[in-house]
Amino acid sequence: MDHIRNFCIIAHIDHGKSTLADRLLMKTNTLLERDFQDQVLDNMDLERERGITIKSHAIQMVYDYNGKNYLLNLIDTPGHVDFSYEVSRSIAACEGALLIVDATQGIQAQTISNLYQAIDHNLEIIPVLNKMDMPSAMPDEVKDQIVDLIGCERGDIIEASGKTGAGAEEILEAIINKIPPPVGDPEAPLQALIFDSVFNSFRGIFAYFKVMNGRIKKGDHVKFFNTGKDYDADEIGVMKIKFESRNELSAGDVGYIISGIKSAKEVKVGDTITHFERPCKAAIAGFEEVKPMVFAGIYPVDADEYEELRASLEKLQLNDASLTFVPESSAALGFGFRCGFLGLLHMEIIQERLDREFDMDVVTTVPNVSYKAYTTKGEMMDVHNPSGLPDPTYLDYIEEPYIKAQVICQEEYVGNIMKLCIDKRGNLKNQVYLTSNRVELSFEMPLAEIVFDFYDKLKSISKGYASFDYHPLGYERANLVRLDILLNNEMVDALSALIHRDNAYSFGRRICEKLKELIPRQQFDIAIQAAIGSKVIARETVKAVRKDVTAKCYGGDITRKRKLLEKQKKGKKRMRQVGNVEIPQSAFLAVLKLD
Repeated sequence: MDHIRNFCIIAHIDHGKSTLADRLLMKTNTLLERDFQDQVLDNMDLERERGITIKSHAIQMVYDYNGKNYLLNLIDTPGHVDFSYEVSRSIAACEGALLIVDATQGIQAQTISNLYQAIDHNLEIIPVLNKMDMPSAMPDEVKDQIVDLIGCERGDIIEASGKTGAGAEEILEAIINKIPPPVGDPEAPLQALIFDSVFNSFRGIFAYFKVMNGRIKKGDHVKFFNTGKDYDADEIGVMKIKFESRNELSAGDVGYIISGIKSAKEVKVGDTITHFERPCKAAIAGFEEVKPMVFAGIYPVDADEYEELRASLEKLQLNDASLTFVPESSAALGFGFRCGFLGLLHMEIIQERLDREFDMDVVTTVPNVSYKAYTTKGEMMDVHNPSGLPDPTYLDYIEEPYIKAQVICQEEYVGNIMKLCIDKRGNLKNQVYLTSNRVELSFEMPLAEIVFDFYDKLKSISKGYASFDYHPLGYERANLVRLDILLNNEMVDALSALIHRDNAYSFGRRICEKLKELIPRQQFDIAIQAAIGSKVIARETVKAVRKDVTAKCYGGDITRKRKLLEKQKKGKKRMRQVGNVEIPQSAFLAVLKLD
């Protein structure tokens, strides 16, 4: 065990952690020149296209140092705030972390929040200054920021470059010298923590685990502690560039297990693997269930594909434990699922993956957050969906979730960012100058306000320099109303929104105008109305496509024309009663992009 080191890489988006991981793999000869491609650990098409890490990736390297071979288990983690759950799981399976900071950008919000998670788990932190080869690097300023943040010595900060490979050896030596080896008793009953799982359509589920105590052999009869299910370990092994099977793994090792599990529900991330005959006394503690932040309905375009959509979501949930879903139905869209996501990027990625990996055509409703509704009888209801709100006559008040938002930006953008946050019903709580021109702003604001377009606006106001991170605070009472959209006096439940009373009028007005552009004209007039309860606050009309029935009347008495027009009018009226309005998919998405 003295020769094992388990560590993860934490950093903000785009600070070059996957590129630096490539260099470490090259340095330890885990990856040969001919197999090399940039960001080799990002194996999903989506990750390569967008240049972001979505899933944590584990890999084992062997490094020869002072004549001894050391086993280094690296877990590369995502940097985006929406995937912080992946980071928390990786941190639980490690003893140390590389904190990577971009020398051209300095410390950003997500770096700070991931760092605090690592410190809570008592990980040894190794600070690394990346992108030192860039002409715009500011090593002295950024080193001051790192020293202020974690209180290390300036000499401890390793200068590196993922592009040129400089500093890779110093990093590997620091990992061996500073990160403690894992602790555990190889003779105790088996205790292994599952920190990730992936689905393989041929072999079932691969569960990734770290052995805390004891040892596991190929063919052992094991059981999963929390679910109580038992299996045979058909194959165990370690993650190199390809999977390599082993006959035995003992305390401190990180590896995978294949036991022919086909159902997604049987593998819970954070569960403990133990022996069936000689189980451990307690499960490994310290894993919290992830709380979804944003909810949206996902419905199949073709109603017959409901069961396929369920199977696809279950397989996705395996690769991404932070996705939650429950069945629901909508009058406008039929049967589907109410899904919980960690944020808007997470939602977008899930939609893309459903389309690419499972070939599912889906309609997504407007995302919203969960509210607490209190009735006049004093009962509390969790509301994930505006249509689930109790009747206004029974509703006493609504509470909505609040977050603490931290924005780190350059001094010149402070005014605009404050205005953006205050327009979104935020309260400025604190303003701290980290350096002479970098400011950290702390706000308390409703989560619902950042769900739509906050991140995009923040990036455009600050020319991409502001970084943003948030933590849930709890629920606070709010003056919210349910805004319904009616088409021909019929409510479309998928377009309903819970919105602050002050913003309801302008939001309703904009939705009606947008829908007027998007809904195709029919043979009859379509009234689009926005209403709060029974009070209509905005209306637009999509005019009917009409045929000129009086064309064949030339000359003669006006009553002949009138008779034809009246006949047409009756037909239109009857058509309006039986005709229904098809809402195109673009209309549901348009609500997201109102600005």
